[in-house]
Amino acid sequence: MDKQEYTEVNSKIIDRWVDEGWEWGRPITHEEYVKAKNGEWNVLLTPIKYVPKNWFPDLKNKKLLGLACGGGQQMPIFSALGAYCSVLDYSDKQLESEKLVAEREKYDIEIVKADMTKKLPFSDEVFDIIFHPVSNCYIEDVYHVWNECFRILKRGGVLMSGLDNGLNYLFNDDEKLPLVATNKLPFNPLKNKEHYKLLIEEDGAIQFSHTLEEQIGGQLKAGFILKELYEDFNNSGFLKDYAPTFIATLAKKP
Repeated sequence: MDKQEYTEVNSKIIDRWVDEGWEWGRPITHEEYVKAKNGEWNVLLTPIKYVPKNWFPDLKNKKLLGLACGGGQQMPIFSALGAYCSVLDYSDKQLESEKLVAEREKYDIEIVKADMTKKLPFSDEVFDIIFHPVSNCYIEDVYHVWNECFRILKRGGVLMSGLDNGLNYLFNDDEKLPLVATNKLPFNPLKNKEHYKLLIEEDGAIQFSHTLEEQIGGQLKAGFILKELYEDFNNSGFLKDYAPTFIATLAKKP
């Protein structure tokens, strides 16, 4: 597959997943929005653990970007808390959910369809916060994303990211024991035909493993200061009982 085409393929697959009821594509209810307006809220960067509230500054009047964060799950909550929100995603269906909730709850949001493997369509130093749930697994080069995040964040701004640590790609977790390490890392379907074949068979979109050197080291190389992190687990499959597979990080632009 051409490197220039895989993000287009992923956007169409995610559109279909949303139509099929994908858990990360189901927007929050009106009741959940009202609760957020009243101070009852939680958001996820990774599958299970909620992001600590102390990671967030006062969101009122802050400019916040949801990066690869469509679906109507987090942006409505941040809007309810008073943030000026922008959301960038490459899936039409995920962005449709953002529009649906914003119209239902009558708040303004900037909705941007763009490919995060390209230069992000924002000026330098415009955002106070970037909220970036697990999505780097759908792109090959994460260094570009960290450099772009650093560019568009204001000085003193914060980046919250959900990251896959690679274990999900080492094992083919078909919910049968024993778990067997079957895939040599890095997992890259653009360079390994067996990896590509496996993803097609499992309807897994075009995904990539990334090292901590890329995921966390890449943020540091871009200029960020790492402030906090926590680990999290899958919310299904047998691997969730054996090892954490995700990391959430809080980083700051000096």
